[in-house]
Amino acid sequence: MQNIILIGMPGSGKSTVGVLLAKQVALDFVDTDVLIQTSQQRTLQAIVDADGQAELRKIEEGVLLGLTQQSCVIATGGSAVYSDKAMRHLKSAGVVVFLDVDLATLEARVQDFTNRGLAKDPDQSFAQLFDERLPLYKKHADITVQGAGLNPDDLCAEIVAKLRTVYSHASGLRN
Repeated sequence: MQNIILIGMPGSGKSTVGVLLAKQVALDFVDTDVLIQTSQQRTLQAIVDADGQAELRKIEEGVLLGLTQQSCVIATGGSAVYSDKAMRHLKSAGVVVFLDVDLATLEARVQDFTNRGLAKDPDQSFAQLFDERLPLYKKHADITVQGAGLNPDDLCAEIVAKLRTVYSHASGLRN
């Protein structure tokens, strides 16, 4: 089984759904934000505060390019899609699933984005970041799943159903 790579905005459910999805389809789980924090011995926000968002993106690209895991659900950071090189690497080893959630739902789910370690310009609003990233998510996605209004279990079921429908190699996925 190839990897299932989850992309989307902060608050779209990548980490939460990723754990559930991995259990459901009997794959390992990797959260690249955790890999970044572990490798740097500090939080994403601490990286942004000390070194800026460009440095966070550079570190993230290095972590993504270093991934060699197989048979994993991989939850990426929201800014992973800024690196075409990293996304090509991820796509070569799996299926990229975009968790598409509208701005209002994202803002309701995560009410304080100031400590999330977002790779954004200091004066950039969350709505501006959303508008900037949306075309990148669509560009890199193999599958798009609408996540608004779905609880994590229903979102997992929707992802599995789309994988089964779109990719014949996913027919072995278990419920």
